[in-house]
This record gives sequence, structure tokens and C-alpha cells, in this order.
Amino acid sequence: MLVAVFLGPEFPSLLGALIGLALVMLAARRGLFMPRTPWDFPPPSEWEANWMGSLRPETTPIAERMSLVRAWMPYSLVAALLVLTRLPQLPFQNMLAGISLNWTGIFGTGVSQGIQPFYLPGFIFLVVVVATYAFHRMRPAVIAASWSVAGRQLVGASVALVFAVPLVRVFINSGPGFNAAGMPSMPLTLAEAAASSAGTAWPLFAPWIGALGAFAAGSNTVSNLMFSLFQFATAEKIGVDPLVVVAAQAVGGAAGNMITVHNVVAASATVGLLGQEGVLIRKTIVPMTYYCLAAGSLVYIWSYGVGLNPGTLLLAALMAALVAFGRIGKHGPRARGGRTL
Repeated sequence: MLVAVFLGPEFPSLLGALIGLALVMLAARRGLFMPRTPWDFPPPSEWEANWMGSLRPETTPIAERMSLVRAWMPYSLVAALLVLTRLPQLPFQNMLAGISLNWTGIFGTGVSQGIQPFYLPGFIFLVVVVATYAFHRMRPAVIAASWSVAGRQLVGASVALVFAVPLVRVFINSGPGFNAAGMPSMPLTLAEAAASSAGTAWPLFAPWIGALGAFAAGSNTVSNLMFSLFQFATAEKIGVDPLVVVAAQAVGGAAGNMITVHNVVAASATVGLLGQEGVLIRKTIVPMTYYCLAAGSLVYIWSYGVGLNPGTLLLAALMAALVAFGRIGKHGPRARGGRTL
């Protein structure tokens, strides 16, 4: 909250993870919130087939120990550069965002697209990559090997991304500005159908619309751009606080990022799990569902109060499920290979 108040709305997502990581490490070193029985993976010979991909960890011991400063330098530098290039008080934001490549009238249509190459987070990552080569004093052979590994991973991911991203753009750019009949966009049509079916129970479903937008577009920001006005108008129509419903839209958009196809493909490529995208989505859809159910129930209670209503009952069921899962995790459902699973 302090980061949001004093730096701006962009920065909790940039700095929140680093701050949280520091707090978790400090608490773990002090022994706070640690389980009584440590959990560990079974031996690699007992792992499931889909736990590993094309990348295999090195088995040879590392001759040189790396200091914490050198190990953390790339991550700290990424965070620092992202903050410096996005603070409106500094000149870097306008300098980098002002360099734009635009394509108007794509293939003779009214569709135009632009890109700010030096303002993209990916450009910051490339700058840090080059800086890391120097800071870690990496030899040319090691640099070439890193590009070779990364290149092989990108080739596999690009096949899926080349088809997924254009389909997403068609899905988004399907509104009245892109067809002569003035038909609404596909996301808005889906959302309006859901709203008409839900009626006054809409607060329960608002996060799912945010998740739908993020799943399709791969971005919480784009999901909010597509659906925030619709969520606001729907909340006014049923007589509940529009700001709370729009907040549920944002929570749902964040949750939907967990199952976005090209996000999952890119992450799978990074860790060598190409071909396991379906498995990952089936696993990440579980916490996404929890996020949407919890946010929906809280918004419903905020709108209609606590009582014998769907919001209160749903929240009670979620809390009971969390307690049950906590008990299972504490006592351990089964043992395998000498380790509790």
C-alpha cells in the first residue's frame, strides 16, 4: 500500500514480489510459520514423467561459489531499471515511450498498430542480460552456450505463440469499429450474455469476466480495458457499488493470467517444459478458481451484507475447504519413498 501511495499504481506489481520475498526469507530464517515436519520431493527416480522437460540440471559440482551480490544483481537491476523508466517524475519514461514504430492501415484495413520497442519490459531484460555478461565476467563460449539453450527453447514456443497471439487479436478486435454491421466484440457479447443470466447475483460472476479477458488477451490491463466500463454499467444497473465490482474485475484479471495460453507457453519454454502446457493449466486453474470464488463472495457480501445468501455461504464453504486442506497438509495424506507427500 505504501508503494502504491508514494510511487504510483504501477509499482506494487514491480516491487511487491521482491518485498514479499525478502519478508519470506527473513521469516524462514527466524523459523516463523515453518512446518513441524519438513517436506521434500522424493528421489528423482520416483518423479512423475511430466515433472521434467528438455532441460536437465547439471550434475557436476560447481567449482566456484557465487556471492549473494553477484547472484542477485540481475534481478535487482531489472527491478531498478523498470522503476526508473516508469517513474513520471523522471525524464526516462517520456524519452523511451516517445520512440514508436507504427503500422497504419494494415493490409489495406482500418486496423493500425504501434510498438514502443525501448519502453517494453523485454528491452530492459535484454539490457540486463548484456550487463550480466560483464558483471559475471562470462567467457564468449559460455555466452554462446546460453544463447544456444535459449534459442532452442524459443523455437519450440514460437510455434504456439505465432498462432495464439493473432487469434487473440482477432478476438479483441472484433467490435463495431472492425465490421460494417456494427456488431459488438466477441468478449463483450460473452460478458453481456453472462450478465443477463446472472441478474442481481452478478457480483459472484464479475471476477470470472476479468479472468475471461485475461485468458483471451494474456493481460490484466487489456482485460480491464475491455470490460471495466461494462462491469461499471452492469453494477449500476443492478444497484450495487460499481467501484467494488470493477475491483473484482481486476482481481479476476490477475487470476486469469495463470491460465493464459501464451503466458503458459512462454513460461514452459523458459524451464524446458514444452509439451506440458495442458498439465500446467490444469494445475493453475485450481488457484485461479479459488481467487475468483473468493473475490466474488466478498463482493457479494460487500454489496448485500452478511446473511443466509450465496455470498456468505460460498465464503463459508471456501474457508471450510481451506481448513480441511490445512489439516491434510499438516498430517500428510500418504508417505512415499521415506518422505511425506
